[in-house]
Amino acid sequence: MLDKINGLPAHVLLIHAVVVLVPAAAVMLVASALWPAARAKLGFFTPAVALVALVLVPITTNAGEWLQNHLPNGIGHTNPAIAHHAKLGDELLPWALGIFVMAALVWVLHRRFAFGWRPAADGTARALPVWVTAVVAALALVVAIGAVIMLYRIGDSGAKAVWSGTVS
Repeated sequence: MLDKINGLPAHVLLIHAVVVLVPAAAVMLVASALWPAARAKLGFFTPAVALVALVLVPITTNAGEWLQNHLPNGIGHTNPAIAHHAKLGDELLPWALGIFVMAALVWVLHRRFAFGWRPAADGTARALPVWVTAVVAALALVVAIGAVIMLYRIGDSGAKAVWSGTVS
């Protein structure tokens, strides 16, 4: 388990990668799901970024649990703000998994089928109905927006746990 990096709690450093990669993966997913040109340009990069974010979420969560257990005077478990932040932090993994699954699905559909907002002009059997594109795009939006909102809630609770009562 990754506890410290250069003597600093790993959670404090790793969270910056999660805060950048989860929203980046969410934006890339939405762009890929809604816009065929973006889908073609981003290609495999969208599920790759989503996978890195997905891998970092549990690593960061475990580092946060280590930090919570090593705060002075046991405040990690007695401070309700820290406990709330830890509880919310555990809820990000399903959202990160959802972003990865949807990003992989969009990429696979794009590579294997005519997947877009207009019926395939040539009438190929490999063309997907437009309603499939609409369902995939709607699911991508839900997962992306949900993940970003969850990340905001986690970050807000963490900031309040650290900074409440320390700045006047």
